[in-house]
Amino acid sequence: MAGLGRVHSVAVVGVDGAVVEIECCISPGLPGVTLVGLPDAVLRESRDRIRSAISNLGNKFPDTRVTIALSPATLRKIGSVYDLPMAVAILRADGKVPADRLRGTALLGELALDGRVRHVRGILPATLAARSGGFARVIVPAEDLGEAGLVDGLEVLGAAHLGEVADWLRGEARLAEPGPPPVPDEALLGPDLADVAGQDEAKYALEVAAAGAHHLLLTGPPGIGKTMLASRLPGILPALGEREALEVSAIHSIAGALPADRPLLRVPPFVAPHQTSSVPALVGGGSGLARPGAVSLAHRGVLFLDECPEMSPKSLEALRTPLEEGAIRLARRDGVVTYPARFQLVLAANPCPCAPARDSDCTCSSTVRRRYLGRLSGPLLDRVDLRVRMEPPGNEALRGDDGFAGSSEASGAIRARVEAARRAACERWSADGWITNAEVPGAALRRRYRLAPAALKPVEAFLREGRLTARGADRTLRVAWTIGDLRGMDAPGEAEVYEALSFRDRGWT
Repeated sequence: MAGLGRVHSVAVVGVDGAVVEIECCISPGLPGVTLVGLPDAVLRESRDRIRSAISNLGNKFPDTRVTIALSPATLRKIGSVYDLPMAVAILRADGKVPADRLRGTALLGELALDGRVRHVRGILPATLAARSGGFARVIVPAEDLGEAGLVDGLEVLGAAHLGEVADWLRGEARLAEPGPPPVPDEALLGPDLADVAGQDEAKYALEVAAAGAHHLLLTGPPGIGKTMLASRLPGILPALGEREALEVSAIHSIAGALPADRPLLRVPPFVAPHQTSSVPALVGGGSGLARPGAVSLAHRGVLFLDECPEMSPKSLEALRTPLEEGAIRLARRDGVVTYPARFQLVLAANPCPCAPARDSDCTCSSTVRRRYLGRLSGPLLDRVDLRVRMEPPGNEALRGDDGFAGSSEASGAIRARVEAARRAACERWSADGWITNAEVPGAALRRRYRLAPAALKPVEAFLREGRLTARGADRTLRVAWTIGDLRGMDAPGEAEVYEALSFRDRGWT
């Protein structure tokens, strides 16, 4: 007589999840374990981990034919997350545990040879998928309990050992429950903008960029403060809302980059890849199913590319699609995945390869300078809303007992203005589901939210003269709305549109 056990788990594909049904049949035949349902190499190796873990519980592993089927059979099963549910399915088929508590329960976790339940990537998106799949509870590794506990609407339990799960199923033990969520740490906001001496124009551009989630280009000689400004942008951005925080945390969970002590990321991420980063490192890649890259890890935060002309042109051009669509689609051997990638791009560049402190000391020919600056293509630059050419600060900016000006505004004061501007934008666009001005489609700006004819005159003049593309016109209007929000206006006027246009004319000469 064959024994049958049925357990559920979750497969994570990109940031989405799919419910996986795991069936185990113990039937007469030669001893052996057969896995069906498109398992990868890691999953096929789980047979030995499970055999050892069950034996170390004091249970005899079935010495007959064991068949484990993972459904849907057409979905590729990847990773070690199925170890725990497959072991429980075998115990159930062998009559070692009852089925009552398995109904409405999803199990996730890798097993050690002695039965310990180990951490796996992607616990947060898997738990979200379990909730969407209608499960009442989910059992995860004990060390991932804080991450899974972020999801409301279902019971989350943590297990440190396979024996604990078996005892819980028999009603003989309790499993761990999540503790209170960690309190957000203000120190995570990073360095203060008051540390930057002078550079009032660049600071204002940074504030506009933060208020509207616009892309920014900073040019100037080395040591002038481009990197200092960029690294302080997260400190003036509003904290992530509940939905955005879960999105960002889920991506970092899949990448294995989610801090154990801070499972919910409230501070917008700041990602700064090296100049030598490849296309897969930036947009995502890898064999099997693609992993998230820098553009997705920077979702709802900042992607900073320092010395951007030194980067590979292919890497830079790969940014064009996520900049336009806010997402990246990656096709690999095991399927196509889509990762969110709505980030703020901040580019920093020297004006030429030799990059002297004073432009008059430059030894580069005009051809060399054009070739260097030309590494950023016109289509990529057209997607950058704000451009600032930074100049060395004057002596008055460096005066003070501590070597810096004492009148520099702190990040907290700027963040308050940014938050007010974002609230105004969110209220205006909420009916359409947009959060920031940068997300508003150009068609909406030209039709439903069209500005007064006088305010549009500067844009129309630039278009007639060929100084502005149609894409550039839309981006100019978005920046104008942001400037108006910072000034508390119901709608931007001609002055705000002129100011937005001026930001597209500076910084890349």
